Amino acid sequence: MRPLSECAGHQHDEERAELRTVLSSPVFARAPSLAQFLSYVCEKYFRGEADQLKEYNIAVEALGRPAEFDQKTNAIVRVEASRLRKRLQRYYETEGASHTVQITIPPGQYAPVFVRKRSEAALPSVSPEAVSPAPRRRWWIPPAMLAAVGLIMLIAWRALRPGPRPAPPVVAAGVAPDAGAEIRILAGRTAADYVDNRGKLWLRDRYYTGGQAFTAAGQPIHRTTEPDLFRGRREGAEFRYDIPLPPGVYQLRLLFAETVFGPGNIAGGGETSRLFHVDINGRRALQYFDVINNAGGPNTADAVVFKNIAPDADGRLHLQFVGVKDQAILSGIEILPAPDGRMRPFRIRVHDQSYTDRAGRTWEPDCCFTGGQTVVRPVRVAATADPELYQGERFGNFSYVIPVPPGRYRLTLHFAETWFGPGKPGGGGAGSRVFDVYANGVALLRNFDVFKQAGGADRAIQRTFRGVAPNAQGKIVLNFVPVVNYACVNAIEVEDES
Repeated sequence: MRPLSECAGHQHDEERAELRTVLSSPVFARAPSLAQFLSYVCEKYFRGEADQLKEYNIAVEALGRPAEFDQKTNAIVRVEASRLRKRLQRYYETEGASHTVQITIPPGQYAPVFVRKRSEAALPSVSPEAVSPAPRRRWWIPPAMLAAVGLIMLIAWRALRPGPRPAPPVVAAGVAPDAGAEIRILAGRTAADYVDNRGKLWLRDRYYTGGQAFTAAGQPIHRTTEPDLFRGRREGAEFRYDIPLPPGVYQLRLLFAETVFGPGNIAGGGETSRLFHVDINGRRALQYFDVINNAGGPNTADAVVFKNIAPDADGRLHLQFVGVKDQAILSGIEILPAPDGRMRPFRIRVHDQSYTDRAGRTWEPDCCFTGGQTVVRPVRVAATADPELYQGERFGNFSYVIPVPPGRYRLTLHFAETWFGPGKPGGGGAGSRVFDVYANGVALLRNFDVFKQAGGADRAIQRTFRGVAPNAQGKIVLNFVPVVNYACVNAIEVEDES
């Protein structure tokens, strides 16, 4: 194998493509911290900043350690680097074995090296009959040849060592993603691409015109386990995104968080402090949009979902943001194929990892909640083909805020009583836990007793509701209100039946 830097062509295009492929593989989807490590060091390499790959910088910027991190007493970076090298080796021994371009991180350094695997077809073919044993000889190598070999090795070493490289250009607006691709962009993000806790890759900002990038580093963001998706923003009196898309039908999700206005924030104020319009392909999609009003407060993760979205006649999705009062803002863009024109099913389980059920459906980690506590109990739940859905539980007095487009939805709530009951830690039985559930203020369940309705402890039970509509802010707000002891839930799914 030889360094890609010795090969002709657009080396960064090939390198970036290989990085995207590696990050989207199951091997790295199950290890988000290693994916973030790899994404960070590769981005530094692409930007010609490999010399900045120091242990402290990686700990703070890639692994989320505090500014007072002490590398002398904490070996987390060296441990994670060792795990990453092993994970890359495993990947290229299995799924990535046939890849022409491969990523390595040599021991003793953090800068990645992209190497090109020699094609077996390019090697000379020698038939067994042409090979005959020959007597062993003692070779004498002239000093001039030794000097030449030494010069070649020096050149190779200089090519491999980390050093300044020209920063790569922003991805060209005319290069469309592959058909069926999922596109996620963090508006205003200038650092490395980001991998969320689902293993999904968010690209740093691109395809934009106008506006400026800002970040509210360290700002608390409510109602999300991924605050970094909402701390950055593109802001301006007017800016736009022109995103190349293959023909098709998509679901669009725009992310917002107001971190400037609102009680306790730097500019104070509240509702009406910032108003702006959003156009999609030249048509007004949001008018006088007020993030604080829509989210229910400042520093709160918010999303607006649109379905049945298609690229314009020029093959691009055009998003325009126009400030009316103060500047327009945007934190993120997510574009997902949705060929039937409906919102893609929303499925979450109370857990910090994704799960694929026996029917092949994906359940995302817990999100969109306010209040409550979580617990995972490794019990075997009966009356279900997927007991893993019921091992995590949110309990207390809590709510979920689920963004959806206009329409009607089928809502299914999943429960199992794993605390109360004979022989259980909480003891008791029927009547030990009773609660109400409301959707946008309308009672769905009153005095609901999971133990009683399921017929005992450790038994799955579901309750499904048809024709649920979002509120004026495009949300299904679920409130779980205790009556006796705490309310609870294990999983939630929302399916578009419009």
